[in-house]
Amino acid sequence: MTGELANYREYLTQYRETLERKCAGLSPAQLATRSVPPSALSLLGMVRHMARVEHFWFQRALVEVDGERIHDDGDAGFADVEPTEEAVAAAWASWREQVAVADAWLDQQTDADMGRVVTYRNGTESGPVRDILVHMVEEYARHCGHADLLRECIDGTTGE
Repeated sequence: MTGELANYREYLTQYRETLERKCAGLSPAQLATRSVPPSALSLLGMVRHMARVEHFWFQRALVEVDGERIHDDGDAGFADVEPTEEAVAAAWASWREQVAVADAWLDQQTDADMGRVVTYRNGTESGPVRDILVHMVEEYARHCGHADLLRECIDGTTGE
């Protein structure tokens, strides 16, 4: 499959997989480690944050579903990160659910939909679908870079 939408989806898939790889094989304590003080960044917080990002942009902005934001902890998903199996399982379940919802929405789109303008943030902002998808790619690219550094601090693992 080729085209504008396919290109965005390929990048999103690649970065989503990168986030999973950066977290693979770590204990809950390692995932919750804030490795770059004084920053609150942790890999577990990153998973929670990206679930929140997926939820906002795909459900609240693109689909225009109202409701509470997920992982609304006052720090974009990075606060209140607990080093437990339950917290890790909940973060991954939330992220996977949001990715599945986003992918289901993307399955219904075509290249012709990329220029459609949507309004979000209670009607205060608007932009074309393509800009939101590019922003999603940018969010993942930036945070996967953070994940690289966090993982290296935790156990020395570098690279893809």
